[in-house]
Amino acid sequence: MAACRAEVPGSEQAWLEAAQAFIEETLCPPGKEPDVQLAQLVIDCVKTIWLSQGRNQGLTLPLSYSFVSVKDLRTHQRLPCCSHLSWSSTAYQAWAKEAGPCGVPLPRERLLLLGTLTDLSGDLEQECRNGSLYIRDNTGTLGCELIDLDLSWLGHLFLFPSWSYLPPAMKSSGEGHLELWGAPVPVFPLTISPGPLTPISVLYPEMASRLLRHRSKHRNVQPNLAGELVRLSALVQSRKKSYFILSLGGSSPVGSHVSVIVQVPAQLVWHRALWPHKAYVLTELRVSKLPGHRCRIWMTSPSSQLLPLKPECVRELELELEGAPLETSPQPLPIPGSPQGKKGPGPDGLVRDSRLLSYTGTVTGTLNQPAGLYELDGQLGLCLAYQQFRGLRQVVRPGVRLELQDVHLLQSMGGGTRRPMLAPCLRGAVLLQGFSRLMPETQSSHRAPGASLYEQLVWEHQLGLPLYLWATKALEELACKLCPHVLRHHQFLQHSSPGNPSLGLQILAPTLEVLVPPGCPGRNTHNEILDEPHRCPLQKYARLQTPCSFPTLAALKEEGKCRAWASFDPKTLLPLPEASHLPSCQLNQRLAWSWLCLLPSAFHPAPVLLGVLVPSSRKGCLRLQDQSGSLRCLLLAKPSQPLTDPGLIGCLVRAERFQLVVERNVRSSFPSWKELSMTGFIQKKQARVYVQIFLADALILSVPRPVLHSATSSTPPQTEPSLPEGPHIGQSRLFLLSHKEALMKRNFCVPPGASSEVPKPTLSFLVLGSWLGGTQKKEGTGWGPPEPREDENSDQKVLLIFLSSSVRWFEFLHPGQVYRLVVPGPPTPMLFKEGGSSCVSQRPPELAGCTSCLTVQDEWTLELASSQDIPEVLGISRALPESSLTDLLSDNFTDSLVSFSAEILSHLWIKPGSSGATRRCVKLTVALETADCEFPPHLDIYIEDPHLPPPQGLLPGARVYFNQLEKKVSRSHNVYCCFRSSTCVQVLSFPPDTTIRGLRFDPWSNPWSGN
Repeated sequence: MAACRAEVPGSEQAWLEAAQAFIEETLCPPGKEPDVQLAQLVIDCVKTIWLSQGRNQGLTLPLSYSFVSVKDLRTHQRLPCCSHLSWSSTAYQAWAKEAGPCGVPLPRERLLLLGTLTDLSGDLEQECRNGSLYIRDNTGTLGCELIDLDLSWLGHLFLFPSWSYLPPAMKSSGEGHLELWGAPVPVFPLTISPGPLTPISVLYPEMASRLLRHRSKHRNVQPNLAGELVRLSALVQSRKKSYFILSLGGSSPVGSHVSVIVQVPAQLVWHRALWPHKAYVLTELRVSKLPGHRCRIWMTSPSSQLLPLKPECVRELELELEGAPLETSPQPLPIPGSPQGKKGPGPDGLVRDSRLLSYTGTVTGTLNQPAGLYELDGQLGLCLAYQQFRGLRQVVRPGVRLELQDVHLLQSMGGGTRRPMLAPCLRGAVLLQGFSRLMPETQSSHRAPGASLYEQLVWEHQLGLPLYLWATKALEELACKLCPHVLRHHQFLQHSSPGNPSLGLQILAPTLEVLVPPGCPGRNTHNEILDEPHRCPLQKYARLQTPCSFPTLAALKEEGKCRAWASFDPKTLLPLPEASHLPSCQLNQRLAWSWLCLLPSAFHPAPVLLGVLVPSSRKGCLRLQDQSGSLRCLLLAKPSQPLTDPGLIGCLVRAERFQLVVERNVRSSFPSWKELSMTGFIQKKQARVYVQIFLADALILSVPRPVLHSATSSTPPQTEPSLPEGPHIGQSRLFLLSHKEALMKRNFCVPPGASSEVPKPTLSFLVLGSWLGGTQKKEGTGWGPPEPREDENSDQKVLLIFLSSSVRWFEFLHPGQVYRLVVPGPPTPMLFKEGGSSCVSQRPPELAGCTSCLTVQDEWTLELASSQDIPEVLGISRALPESSLTDLLSDNFTDSLVSFSAEILSHLWIKPGSSGATRRCVKLTVALETADCEFPPHLDIYIEDPHLPPPQGLLPGARVYFNQLEKKVSRSHNVYCCFRSSTCVQVLSFPPDTTIRGLRFDPWSNPWSGN
């Protein structure tokens, strides 16, 4: 014990030396001698607070505490913390336990904080004051919040015995801030200003209001105004000037009141010292006329002061006002809790008035912090977006206690919002009554940025609260769909500017343009605060019917499957009496394939399709992709116009009009029609889901290039390459595509020296075309002039083989189009000519007449040629070749290749052994498109392996172009056609929406909830 007591003086001495060194470095004026008196006063303050706890274990100094500067807090304190000098460990544990089980209390650090309390940030000039509070020492300044500010504290040095520090959020460019829990302890005794020697002459609100209306009288009077604070507006910060407006009145709630605008920079900090229902005196006021406001108003002057009202220190100023007033009297203040003005329901009776009231409650949850959405007392919503709450955003979190003055209450808003919402406009004030004991919640990555985008929705797009709440929820869903693999969160939620629009806002824009009336006037902040009756964006509202939803592609795909199988009814597909006459084999054959097409109108709310366009390197089809997965798609630029531009790869497709197609394949063994209701006879069920879209009905948005790879693929680059930004060096050549063959598995010759294993059939397709011009080399961002060809007059035909990952280009290649084949990397001589390194070892039969045969490599890309590239071939006919009706239907031309356009009438799967078929196949019955026939002839088309499953889009009602089908004649002299390897299919138009009957569910159910 003696040894312990002997160590204490040494420890105290070391602590005192460290304290003096800190004070000299951090608090003493730079360049001056150390202030011994200052050091002693600081240590005395620390001792006083430390000894006040009564459990100091016999120590006169807090040896476990160390001093911390502003710079040290900002640089080294990475986690939120709190420090309470006067608390024992037991007191802190009890305080932390009161925080409740729903959060983590702030951890305790033993730190001593000193600094000057000021409303100046750094060395800024007076004009830059904005009403914020700071703690300053020699190392810097740090923003802070104080619940009950005494204006006499400003500019004085304090010890802060109880505080918490919240560092900036990770990856945030902001700064941390301090929350000062208790009253600061002055290092130097504060001088208490004595009251006036003689009573101050004051005007009370009624007389001050009358004086404003007699503006020709007492023009040069700068009176003092006294009264009770009955209203305090928000602190408004505009580009030109910051200000707030307060209203003083008498004790009666319906008595006269008078408003005062405070916009002197040094007086903006008054906003933190004012409390409703307390009485004040404002000195040396003057009359002002605000731009855009009809009445005059009192305004503070640079010499004005804010004083507490003490009846013994004031006397009423007597004024004689003769004659009629020149301006009308302002309306009395509304009674809190009453609706504003008369109810104004529209023709449908849905327009409602919000209610103005005052409310005090505790924040119990954060719904969306950048959007200013919180939960109060576990049952109410709070929206702070209609105020400029940048400073409050750092403080408000679960556990904070708020007093809301003149806040709007909105109920039954619809749009997916079920709880009542409180929302203050600029007229109301949000006052802090207590800080939170909890650690800040970790914001999910899709919520961290985007505050400025949400501000745009309110201040620039003028959204009412119901629509704003829907828009914030939609942006949150969209961020979950697209971030971070499609693009980064800050790119999605960035502030929208004329040259750099926000992607999130572009996605919402088509919906908002319909719901927000054009030409809505901007918010007049002065009128919003001063006008009676009150007008603001929150005053009137209508119940919002949810305009649309943005389901994930996985949810949309699953919902399509669920509805398809829920509507699958064999008795409906095979109605009586037809089914009763069918044998078992035909009965099951009719059930083998069926389809369901769902339109957006079949859902409530209507879904908006959204995904990044990605070509599949394994299937050769196109897909839309988001975070949840992918969904196959069939795209047409418009009817009869195919998708030809590979530059759309990686773009975001937004479509409100589309067809969700579900093709059902069923293997069943129903003995007869009587057992159709017995599901036990169904052995296997499969579904193919895809969407059909006209790009003319869609919005195409480009995604920033730096994240395109992750945007277009969830698989390694070798199997799913994305569209590159463009080679810096390389060569290319233009070609005119004349014919495209089917995408199917083919056998290819093995080059010499390759593996001895038997090659497997590879998914591939062939393209026949003609070179246009010579090879071109990359020059800057464009292409140089074509190299001269050996024979300018010859038609240089080329056969291009697409296999492996290059099958991803299949859906973009169509006859009659001109494309540019781009090869990145250093130029290779003779690459596009006979004998190049990419030629196949043995030419296939189709190569007859071709000057070159190229296997398109995985890293090569395709571009759609522009009109500047091909001026000499602009007259190329884009018409699809078609056979004559005589050639099609005559049985004299057997084994010939025919091409035609037709409308599909029926789609039937045929099993081996039925209808004379030797192997499974698909039978399409089509109606030929002819101009001279009133009743178009019908034709059967058979699709067999290896062309199964058939291409997507071959649905009843669709118009399709069939190229190079093989025409055959049956034994009964009936003409039919078959697919072969050279066959190419091009969907011209989708089944008309008017012929589609989608399955409708309960119109009030939301199939996307929970996804």
